[in-house]
Amino acid sequence: MLTEAACGIVDAVFKERKVLDHQLASAFARHPKWGKRDRAFVAETVFEVVRWRRALAYVAGVPETDASALCALHWHRMGFQLPAEWSRGDLEPPDWEAREKSLSSQPRAVRESIPDWLDEIGFQELGPAWDAELTALNRRARVYLRVNPLLGSQETALTWLAEQGIDAEAVPGIPGALVLAEGKTIPKSLRSEGIVEIQDAASQCVAPLLQACPGETVIDACCGAGGKTLHLAGLMENRGVIHALDIEPRKLEELGRRAQAAGVHCIRPALAKPSTVASLEGKADRLLIDAPCSGLGTLKRQPDLKWRLTAGQLASVCTTQRELLGSYPSMLRSGGILVYATCSILPSENREQIAWLLASSRFELISETIFSPALAGYDGFYAAVLRKH
Repeated sequence: MLTEAACGIVDAVFKERKVLDHQLASAFARHPKWGKRDRAFVAETVFEVVRWRRALAYVAGVPETDASALCALHWHRMGFQLPAEWSRGDLEPPDWEAREKSLSSQPRAVRESIPDWLDEIGFQELGPAWDAELTALNRRARVYLRVNPLLGSQETALTWLAEQGIDAEAVPGIPGALVLAEGKTIPKSLRSEGIVEIQDAASQCVAPLLQACPGETVIDACCGAGGKTLHLAGLMENRGVIHALDIEPRKLEELGRRAQAAGVHCIRPALAKPSTVASLEGKADRLLIDAPCSGLGTLKRQPDLKWRLTAGQLASVCTTQRELLGSYPSMLRSGGILVYATCSILPSENREQIAWLLASSRFELISETIFSPALAGYDGFYAAVLRKH
């Protein structure tokens, strides 16, 4: 049952381009009797098989979409005994061992398990640094939490987690950030209490860059489900107004639920459309544009993204980023602070966009922050802080 479920999820991700997290959540919902170890086995299998798709296919000597054979090889690598009848392609384990040894001589895109087109773009934009970033992005992600200061301190959150049987520790240099032990997570039932939020450490460094003060008017122009919006509310002590904009109503609804649990009441959600932008012209003291992006900085926690992303989609998000930088700054008052951020490591989505903004409008660059997965160990992030003249 567990092996079949894991193969089914991998098959849906590879052949139907389904989102791994969604497929995994659906499987857990369909099988409420699975225990902690069962869920861990399925989750570990699907994440690692999706992460190492190309490398596994080379070693197994099968097409990249052969979910059963790739899962079988993964379990063999983990030391599990495979039933004789289990589907594992044309090659047997002795052949796998020989091909494992030759994997290091294969092209980087095969070794690091990434599409050829993406490997070419990554090396073109990052040069020799691309190798180290790929290696880091193929590591398993640890779970980071952000403490909600409106419901307690970091110390009280650590005590509360310990009472729930969850060990966590503070992240040096990032106030309010906690990290769980390798391979550990936090149940959804505890996340819904609003005391902590799952948020990568690099992502937690973005909202403080706005230096938003209690009582100010802040706009989170691409709020999504509101991780950074809620962070801003905590930093502002729940005082002032945060206009949270997004193009998807369901994300705004999710933000509303999370805000209620977190005890936040200063957020004003609204659909991001031209009339909304026009109504907020010149109103913001601080503006956050956490722009739609390729998401390449988050591959360690969503490895299926590299198989769903296309060159056309990458070009499209770059166009969207420039459109947002061309229109959304109108909501910022003169002298206000703009933070532009992405969870990408590509300069074409980051520095090049800011260079265009500086050349075409009344802004000055205050600072840039780059989170390299290879250097920091967190997700890849970029953030630029600018002041409007």
